[in-house]
Amino acid sequence: MSLAGIVLGATALGAFLGRRVRHLSESLSEPFGVLQAALLGVVGLILAFGLSLAVTRYENRRDAVVDEANTIGTTYLRAQTLSEPARSRSLRLLVSYTASAARLSHYIPGSSQEKAVAATEEGLQRRLWALNGQALDQEPLASAPRLYEETLNEMIDAQATRLAGLNNRVPNAVLFLEILGAALALGLLAAYLAIVGRGVIAVFLAAGLVTMLLFVICDLDRPTRGPIRVPSTPLENQLAAEQLPPAAS
Repeated sequence: MSLAGIVLGATALGAFLGRRVRHLSESLSEPFGVLQAALLGVVGLILAFGLSLAVTRYENRRDAVVDEANTIGTTYLRAQTLSEPARSRSLRLLVSYTASAARLSHYIPGSSQEKAVAATEEGLQRRLWALNGQALDQEPLASAPRLYEETLNEMIDAQATRLAGLNNRVPNAVLFLEILGAALALGLLAAYLAIVGRGVIAVFLAAGLVTMLLFVICDLDRPTRGPIRVPSTPLENQLAAEQLPPAAS
């Protein structure tokens, strides 16, 4: 609502000021026209740049969820080939780890809830790594513990990559410049059209479209809030698969 208030408010203010100085249209119409045209072009480039940044970050976050789900799935399968007691303990910990990874998608990046879940995952990682060490000590020449160690390390790296992606936001300076530039450009356009006495309604429609674009950019940059969210479906599917009996006994 504040975003729409800024853009539409600037547009209304420009239209109001344009009507007030309409009697000076002969001297103001030409410089206003040149200025608003140039500013609209610059703002268009800034909006395109900001949208590109937001979409790229969204796709990276979505890919990170898929990668983490895949590495957890591979680790869970290879854990089934370990000898007891490391096998059963590791499988139980991996189920808890997957549940924590799925919950991470519902918390705001940087919040206390996200930090608590991340700390829980790190604790589970340490316990899993300790069990892996015990499995290696028990069977130093076996291939199963070494293959499991490889994917366990990849799983830990995938969690770090996902956390970094969740906290990788579009710089606030870029968002501020987009909002300020859009408000100023639309305000000047409304003032120019009011001075020449035509098309004022069209500029409000343009302001509405620009507001929607800014909203999409901001929403893409907030992966756990708003209508556009990074789906946690791969992790939830992996958690459901882990509820079944292990394939390797």
